[in-house]
Amino acid sequence: MLKHVAAALLLATAMPVVAQGPAPAAAPAPAARSIAATPPKLIVAISVDQFSADLFSEYRQYYTGGLKRLTSEGAVFPRGYQSHAATETCPGHSTILTGSRPSRTGIIANNWFDLDAKREDKNLYCAEDESQPGSSSDKYEASPLHLKVPTLGGRMKAANPATRVVSVAGKDRAAIMMGGATADQVWWLGGPQGYVSYKGVAPTPLVTQVNQAFAQRLAQPNPGFELPAQCVSKDFPVQAGNRTVGTGRFAREAGDYKGFRISPEQDAMTLAFAAAAIESMQLGKQAQTDIISIGLSATDYVGHTFGTEGTESCIQVDRLDTELGAFFDKLDKDGIDYVVVLTADHGGHDLPERHRMNAMPMEQRVDMALTPKALNATIAEKAGLPGKKVIWSDGPSGDVYYDKGLTAAQRARVETEALKYLRAHPQVQTVFTKAEIAATPSPSGPPESWSLIQEARASFYPSRSGDLLLLLKPRVMSIPEQAVMGSVATHGSPWDTDRRVPILFWRKGMQHFEQPLGVETVDILPSLAALIKLPVPKDQIDGRCLDLVAGKDDSCAGQ
Repeated sequence: MLKHVAAALLLATAMPVVAQGPAPAAAPAPAARSIAATPPKLIVAISVDQFSADLFSEYRQYYTGGLKRLTSEGAVFPRGYQSHAATETCPGHSTILTGSRPSRTGIIANNWFDLDAKREDKNLYCAEDESQPGSSSDKYEASPLHLKVPTLGGRMKAANPATRVVSVAGKDRAAIMMGGATADQVWWLGGPQGYVSYKGVAPTPLVTQVNQAFAQRLAQPNPGFELPAQCVSKDFPVQAGNRTVGTGRFAREAGDYKGFRISPEQDAMTLAFAAAAIESMQLGKQAQTDIISIGLSATDYVGHTFGTEGTESCIQVDRLDTELGAFFDKLDKDGIDYVVVLTADHGGHDLPERHRMNAMPMEQRVDMALTPKALNATIAEKAGLPGKKVIWSDGPSGDVYYDKGLTAAQRARVETEALKYLRAHPQVQTVFTKAEIAATPSPSGPPESWSLIQEARASFYPSRSGDLLLLLKPRVMSIPEQAVMGSVATHGSPWDTDRRVPILFWRKGMQHFEQPLGVETVDILPSLAALIKLPVPKDQIDGRCLDLVAGKDDSCAGQ
């Protein structure tokens, strides 16, 4: 079996990297049947990092592979929401398979400050165990410790210990937040050495073969991808700081790991790994339902490095569609009864310089005065505490914490001056205090209608959230012009560019329908749980079951 899997991996990773022609016409779809008739044998949950609803819809007419299958044959919710304010990778992934918002998962950001932490570095990474000796936010021991709720896989395993739960991803936080604390196997791309897991977890024979295939692929140069027809109009240079983007083809030299990671090659490798894991472990081939989560991280790396509207992003989406098609074809060939859900951890916003070239002259980069060091100096001066550390923050937006060394009187002055200064700044939309957010009820109703403080409440976890929450205005990129280096664009705002993501469900033979009204990623867990007849107490989650049957039948019946 492993020899067969290894051969398939080598074939997948040795395929030509130039763009392929249109996929052959699909066979006629089988007669429609109820998606809820019998439980599927395998759940395949895919998160495409930074795959915004805008990006999804922009190229939808060009899909010929896996994304075409999902959008033309499945249940399509093009207006899904990562409904919380902190639209970052870790919080977003924590919602997808838990049914819970960050206010319940405890994952309020990629990083937050714990000023009581018993180490010099007070900045905690969302997927670390800070109690481990030598762990820091940069060099950490990966762990699911901070995730406060079970994932769908965890609930399935609790109901039936025979369930196999596997999670693979390009990023550790994606694999960990989707796999959960009780997953059987959790693997992520850890660097040039290949896929790794938690400290002390040795590679399985399969992972060893995967990493050998990865090493062979990495050792080959990539001449770059051909430019699909739909990308030609994107092909012009854009200057951002000292970087020029917009015309890339992902060419790289042999051994260039960074170039591999920031390219469609990364997702192809992760999907090959996932397919090999399904085959070698015989997932979906036994009496129980198994689950595999797959975190495809390249779209996010591309978005940060090149923006979302150049040739780079266009090629990435085209290749994603192709690679997903090959992955689904492999599962079909193996005869597995599987259900797919595909969504994203957050959206993204293109760089201001290209927006200004394309009819949006108001687009800006954030003022350096709002960056942590500058903001602390300003507030300290205004509060009569010049030169003192008065606030902690991780960027020009998000949570702000008061220093623990302040007296009550000093703290009051710092808050007064911070609110006055920030609320008057022309790039700041608003600032909420911890008390204001805590006093706001947890939001309900259509996510597209929530107020900013309701979005903030959905991200609020009292013991981890800051004393203030700083939110920038729309169309203000939170990377200052002076800081444009590796990243030219980012996300993390409470605006729809970052909140809106597609949510797509597919199972062989289901009847296609599209629902354009807003739903949340927290609705995914109860929707999948209903398909496998797994009861989930409604008071333990924030999501609701989505009926995936077109017409009068209801896949949520009995939940």
